Amino acid sequence: MTAAEERDWQRLDTWLWCARFLRLRSDCARLAAGGLVRINRQPTDKPHARLRVGDVLTVPLPRGVLVVRVLALARRRGPAAQARLLFQEIAAGQTGEALTCASPQSPAYAGPESRAIPNDRDP
Repeated sequence: MTAAEERDWQRLDTWLWCARFLRLRSDCARLAAGGLVRINRQPTDKPHARLRVGDVLTVPLPRGVLVVRVLALARRRGPAAQARLLFQEIAAGQTGEALTCASPQSPAYAGPESRAIPNDRDP
C-alpha cells in the first residue's frame, strides 16, 4: 500500500475533479481558492483542504448551488457513472442551509453569457 491509499482524506480540488463537478482540475482549484466552497458550513479558500467521507460540501456552480455529502474518496477519475457514486445530493432543509440559485424564472437571473465562438471550457 502506498501512503495515498492509507489516507482517510483527499484534497478538495482533486475530489471535485474526480467527481466531475468541473472538467479541468485547474478550474476546480480556482473554484476552491475563490473562497465560495464550504466544507461542513465552513468556507475554505484552500484547494488543498482535506476532505473526508461524511463531509457536507456546498459548491456554487454555473448551473446552481449544489449541497452534497461525500460518500467515498476517489482513487482516480473514472467515468461519470463511477463519479456519481462519490456523493449524494442533499436537500437544503436537511443541512439547515438555504439554497439561493438564480434560475431562469427568478428576477435575479441575468441570462446566459454569450460568446461569439464556443470553446472547450464551455459547459
